[in-house]
Amino acid sequence: MSRTNGHSVADHERPLASIVTEIKDEVKEFAATRFEMLKAELQEGVATIKRVIPAAAAAMVLLATAYVLFTLAIVGLVAVAFWNNPYRWFFAFLIVSVVLAIAGALTAWMALRRLRAHGLFPKKTVEVLKADKIWLQNEARSAS
Repeated sequence: MSRTNGHSVADHERPLASIVTEIKDEVKEFAATRFEMLKAELQEGVATIKRVIPAAAAAMVLLATAYVLFTLAIVGLVAVAFWNNPYRWFFAFLIVSVVLAIAGALTAWMALRRLRAHGLFPKKTVEVLKADKIWLQNEARSAS
């Protein structure tokens, strides 16, 4: 067999069924690789979340306790401003709760905006799949 440009003459004489089978196998391998990539990316995210949950739960309990104590301290300070008023505790709790409600609403709005901007979808995998789609379309056009 003579060789030309690294290919043997026999490559050009292969039956069509053999070529189709090879292409089918390559497409299957290609899809399996992309699926494994997506699966690995999602598993990394789940593993990270599983490792973080205990520490996050402990942090939430400690921060909630600190928040309650700090809020009560602020309410006590505000109550001093209304010292001679019999409704000083009512006004103190009302003022502190309104300020906290406004701060909480603003924080929730900012968090939601960030979440919408970033998203939770596996972007790397989608980008690779889009690039693969474009490559396949170009290959199909050049082959025909």
